[in-house]
Amino acid sequence: MTVEQNVLQQSKSQKHQQTFLNQLREITGINDIQVLQQALQDSNGNLELAVTFLTAKNAKVPQQEEATYYQTALPGNDRYISVGSQADTNVIDLTGDDKDDLQRAIALSLEESNRAFRETGITDEEQAISRVLEASIAENKASLKRTHPEVWSDSPNPYDRKRQDSCPVGLKNVGNTCWFSAVIQSLFNLLEFRRLVLNYNPPASAQDLPRNQKEHRNLPFMRELRYLFALLVGSKRKYVDPSRAVEILKDAFKSNDSQQQDVSEFTHKLLDWLEDAFQIKAEEERDGEKPKNPMVELFYGRFLAVGVLEGKKFENTEMFGQYPLQVNGFKDLHECLEAAMIEGEIESLHSENSGKSGQEHWFTELPPVLTFELSRFEFNQALGRPEKIHNKLEFPPILYLDRYMHKNREITRIKRDEIKRLKEYLTVLQQRLERYLSYGSGPKRFPLVDVLQYALEFASSKPVCTSPIDDIDASAPLSGTVTTQTIPSTTEQQGPSSSEIPSTSPVQRSVIHKPFTQSRIPPDLPMHPAPRHITEEELSVLEGCLHRWRTEVENDTRDLQESISRIHRTIELMYSDKSMVQVPYRLHAVLVHEGQANAGHYWAYIYDHHQRRWMKYNDISVTKSTWEELERDSFGGYRNASAYCLMYINDKEQFLIQEEFNKETGQMLLGMDTLPPDLKDYVKEDNKRFEKELEEWDAELAQKVQQEKLLASQTPRMPAPSSAPVQAGEPEYLEQPSRTDLSKQLKEDSVRAITKALAEQEARSPETVMQTAIKLEYARLLKLAQDDPPPECDYRLHHAVVYFMQNEAPKKIIERTLLEQFGDHNLSFDERCRNIMKVAQAKLEMIKPDELNMEEYERWHQEYRNYRETTMYLMVGLELFQKKSYMEALLYLIYAYQNNKELLSKGLYRGHDEELISHYRRECLLKLNEHAAALFESGDDQEVNNGLIIMNELIVPCLPLLLVDETEEKDIAAVEDMRNRWCSYLGQEMEPNLQEKLTDFLPKLLDCSTEIKGFNDPPKLPSYSTHELCERFARIMLSLSRTPADGR
Repeated sequence: MTVEQNVLQQSKSQKHQQTFLNQLREITGINDIQVLQQALQDSNGNLELAVTFLTAKNAKVPQQEEATYYQTALPGNDRYISVGSQADTNVIDLTGDDKDDLQRAIALSLEESNRAFRETGITDEEQAISRVLEASIAENKASLKRTHPEVWSDSPNPYDRKRQDSCPVGLKNVGNTCWFSAVIQSLFNLLEFRRLVLNYNPPASAQDLPRNQKEHRNLPFMRELRYLFALLVGSKRKYVDPSRAVEILKDAFKSNDSQQQDVSEFTHKLLDWLEDAFQIKAEEERDGEKPKNPMVELFYGRFLAVGVLEGKKFENTEMFGQYPLQVNGFKDLHECLEAAMIEGEIESLHSENSGKSGQEHWFTELPPVLTFELSRFEFNQALGRPEKIHNKLEFPPILYLDRYMHKNREITRIKRDEIKRLKEYLTVLQQRLERYLSYGSGPKRFPLVDVLQYALEFASSKPVCTSPIDDIDASAPLSGTVTTQTIPSTTEQQGPSSSEIPSTSPVQRSVIHKPFTQSRIPPDLPMHPAPRHITEEELSVLEGCLHRWRTEVENDTRDLQESISRIHRTIELMYSDKSMVQVPYRLHAVLVHEGQANAGHYWAYIYDHHQRRWMKYNDISVTKSTWEELERDSFGGYRNASAYCLMYINDKEQFLIQEEFNKETGQMLLGMDTLPPDLKDYVKEDNKRFEKELEEWDAELAQKVQQEKLLASQTPRMPAPSSAPVQAGEPEYLEQPSRTDLSKQLKEDSVRAITKALAEQEARSPETVMQTAIKLEYARLLKLAQDDPPPECDYRLHHAVVYFMQNEAPKKIIERTLLEQFGDHNLSFDERCRNIMKVAQAKLEMIKPDELNMEEYERWHQEYRNYRETTMYLMVGLELFQKKSYMEALLYLIYAYQNNKELLSKGLYRGHDEELISHYRRECLLKLNEHAAALFESGDDQEVNNGLIIMNELIVPCLPLLLVDETEEKDIAAVEDMRNRWCSYLGQEMEPNLQEKLTDFLPKLLDCSTEIKGFNDPPKLPSYSTHELCERFARIMLSLSRTPADGR
């Protein structure tokens, strides 16, 4: 091993340990480096065990905290570490007088850990991370054996998995790997990073390299990452499977623990692996010069630590990758950065004799890709578990970093001092304004200008000379009012309550509260209290004073508000001058976490720099998005979702996002043309396999159609008698062999119209009678279509023509429908109707194909059948809901909502009230969720399993239906309620088997994309005649109208 390799390996070992220390500091809130190192060594690199040691009551705290905290900043200590780490790993000094055995043990443990790293190339931290990767693969394999519907299962129809045009390719979640998808997609969409990975060539002497286990891992991982990136570029699939890359990560480590991976931890580790892989290549290709690692060039920068330690100044340069920022207590990204760049008491930086300690960080070299890790987790000492910080934190699409650059430190210090002075002045002004806006000495305070106005109104009111209770007759109610307005203090003394006073009306009726009328004040009483005695002279003086004082207060308040606004604008524009907007960084990706500290789901918003729009990458789902959606999901404070990692890119470095061009033709290279030959062949082979899937699916469907045709041709056609039995389980309108076989209701309507037409026509020729009957039926149906009945009377269910009229169907459709009604064979039973039937049938035969589009005719009648079917789903679902049969009701309501949504997409009057169906579908899910939670809380194995079956088979598959429309805030809130219900169990004491089941189930509940999965077959519908359907529908709708509007 060369000297340079040895130095690099030692520096990387320090980086790994520093990252672990940073995580411990973040989780526990303990800043003392010695305490953190002691816990880390005692736990042998196990993060969970270290947290347990640190949160125990007997944790040791060293006395010289401040001295050790600034030990890294001593002059000459130029190291290669992650930012935020403030101490060297080797802080234990065994050469002094202290011979404490514990300190020796810690030092020996650290030495042993380093020796293990040198031998295997794997740190303790990496072994801890492996537990997550192995758990993800295990989860994927175990999920294949489950009997309940899978959240991440592929659709059997390959066309559902076919990529649409140039839509970006998604990544399949292979079991708790949403963190992998979010990070990989963010990096893949950095075109320069994509080029580096795709064009990576493994070193020629890779097989002969005397490398350790860690270095042998990097090359296979790079191979699979190249394949994965190539598929993301040119695959014809809607999404691809990253299992092979995850498998390699898992195979590099061995462990059996299970938890969900952390995005920032994985990003840090991924970049380390990539750095190692490119370092091997860089060392092979160097020609006597120091090798340049493109990963370091792309993702790592430097900052200068300038500070004072006990009056002694120092400067120290450090290297950083991901830059951690605290979220708690800050409102935006600049505030976080300001706090991160200044530590301790910095007043001493500008004085010579101060004994205070503090330091500032100044960027000396920014990386092209700057990643901020937002610390949204903290350890709750009282509860003994980590908690997520849901506070709102804003960040801009363009971030100017000039104020943090070392070259601008003098002007930045001046501006910081000015901002500090302005904020102090702002605090004084706000306190003064508060005295005007909250005036008074009691618990209730009011704006002073309102107090003066009230006093002016009181003084100006018409004087009264009587007591406010002298002119009220307590023995009788006031005219037009109810005696409930009697003053409470007198009702107790003056007799019976208002409910006992007999009504003056001849019929005894219960009192009904009528807002805005029941408590109306009689016109002969003053609207407000008024002074008893006041002279004109007194009133004139008082009004003049109050007017003047009110004007003065208004002016003072306005001046204060304007001054405060002016100072706010001054602070906001402090860094807007031209010299401070020269280092722009554009937001490239936002990695979002939804859930709690112990479980959750990750997705990414990534900016398409060429289309100039945001895209949402949520596992297999890739959709267009907006900045408004990103704000809602990423800023925090709204739901349990918030940004966890921000990736900014230098807006002046166009090579990061620039497309490739053909060097000979100058044309832009897109898609497969950007791939090296080996990857192009790899993608072509995969696309051939997918095309074969499509061909096999088409052939299978064609074979099924052919078999159905053959079966239909071999089946003899028998005319169905009019008294054919009804097929069980089908709706009455659908159960007929043809549309002309009318129900009893339609036949009665026809006979009624014919009888009335016969009574009106003297000639009684069949054709005249038929025309009259059709006109009468049309007029009746038109009246029904034009009426505005209550919800329980839906005339569309009475006749298809009413539905057609309300939805403006073509006149030819309506005319043929009526002709078929009067030409039905069921009318042949009556001599009077038989001739009418024959005339109608003759008219039907005379209609030429070019006069009526039969396909359109069939579509309208099919839509009406769908409408009646949707009505039945809704009606049966509501009936079951009222019977509290929520499991049975849910499927009916789901199909009712889905079918109804499709109908409403064609017109407003083609379906039912969407909000009504949505409400009961939502309520059904909430009640089932509560029931399942109650079963889980029982602790009984059978009931716990039943509860989880309800969640896995009913609730989880339905959540995408509620999330697919982001404008439905009630549905989104319901999903959050259900998720929070189960997340509340995290950290609670429970049996190990329950904890294991909860850990297995929660990712499915939280990792719910908007990709809608298939459900079971539609539930069977009962058979109803039109009369029965209308009657039952009216009954259920009437029962709903008696319940409160929210259905609760």
